[in-house]
Amino acid sequence: MKYVSTRGHAASQGFTDILLEGLAPDGGLMVPEQWPRLTRPKLDAMRDLPYPRLAFEVLRFFADDFPGGELKSLVDRTYTAQAFGTPEITPLHTLEPNLHLLRLSNGPTLAFKDVAMQLLGNLFEAVLERQGRRLNVLGATSGDTGGAAEHALRGKARVNVFMLSPNGRMSPFQRAQMYSLQDANVFNVAIEGAFDDCQDVVKAVNLDAGFKMRHAVGAVNSINWARVVAQVVYYFKGYFAATRSNDEQVSFAVPSGNFGNVFAGYVAKRMGLPVRRLVLATNENDVLDEFFRTGRYRPRKTSEVHATSSPSMDISKASNFERFIWDAVDQDGDKVAWLWRQVDEEGGFDLSTDRAWEKIEEDSGFASGRSTHADRIATIRLVNEKYGVLIDPHTADGVKIGLRLREGRYPTICLETALPAKFDETIVEALGRHAPRPPGFEGIEDRPQRFDVMRPDPEAVKRYIEERARD
Repeated sequence: MKYVSTRGHAASQGFTDILLEGLAPDGGLMVPEQWPRLTRPKLDAMRDLPYPRLAFEVLRFFADDFPGGELKSLVDRTYTAQAFGTPEITPLHTLEPNLHLLRLSNGPTLAFKDVAMQLLGNLFEAVLERQGRRLNVLGATSGDTGGAAEHALRGKARVNVFMLSPNGRMSPFQRAQMYSLQDANVFNVAIEGAFDDCQDVVKAVNLDAGFKMRHAVGAVNSINWARVVAQVVYYFKGYFAATRSNDEQVSFAVPSGNFGNVFAGYVAKRMGLPVRRLVLATNENDVLDEFFRTGRYRPRKTSEVHATSSPSMDISKASNFERFIWDAVDQDGDKVAWLWRQVDEEGGFDLSTDRAWEKIEEDSGFASGRSTHADRIATIRLVNEKYGVLIDPHTADGVKIGLRLREGRYPTICLETALPAKFDETIVEALGRHAPRPPGFEGIEDRPQRFDVMRPDPEAVKRYIEERARD
């Protein structure tokens, strides 16, 4: 398996080569040259596998240059009942016939990002140790990626973590999970602006090839391909748990901000998993919903990005969307580069009259919808009263749109994204009581916090990294 850039002008590389990287040298994202396709006998053989073995079988398609024995050992060490609270890792909870919740938030930071990030931390450590290298990870977070990354990489001898987050735009719990870490290799930077400003800085730093090489800058955002691959696994797990045979189809309802989680479902579908629909749910920041309804992609300015009660989805420029468009335009890197120049120069692009739009409408499996604060409150109440289950506001966005677009004869699997304890203010508004906290998280907001506030200035961030980076 070789990887190429979505913009078509970077040398093809193996999985190990791109594992530690962020953007490709031409500004694109790394993608497989071709999608692996599962045969029916292979899919049948995967159905009853425990999660670590299932993860190994999926990952080996994409990481065939990684020593098989070492990869299996890393996967077994990552996906344990001790780390995730259950040997199922991502258990399926049935709300009613053909309506399920895939529990993804039982990891160390109570968010679905842990499922991929715990593996990524172990992969990083193994490769850096083998190569005798150090890495300065630069990431941006709208809330949960930062906490999951820092908890996966804290204390690791060969890694520094520099995490940019939008100042004042995360929940108090999310801020505390990140800013209260006192590990010497963790640096939190609160950027004055929205998540998109943080992400723009990360991309600008990555495009400085000299700086990136001198300071060994790597990525943990979902621009990192390994993050996406690790998330593909739980689509297989959810499908197998919700069906009795591989002749059935299911739909997944996925809250989406940066398009990484739902894109992992698209990858699973391209591999041959019988996915009928990928139901994408946005909040009031509905750039992606607008695209899948109209064919127009129009990222908003920072001043137009709404601060909502599902803050991890307060994103206008969804990085992984470029990977999807690359596939939709028949993997034409030059066309992708032209489209993203249009984003920079004209504020967006319109594919509604392009032949790619017909392919997207007929073959991609995407459907979409927009959820509001009132929808989230109502959905949290509904799910609690009808099923006795408490969900967080992001998951509520997904459930709301999943129910709206549900087809009764096909199972709908709603992806949980975080535990309600991370967004207590909204739970109190919806239900009049506090969300329960798992043991060990009591009073987290009262812990001492350590972070620096900066403007969204790539040069200032580079100086900040340079002053703190290890030799």
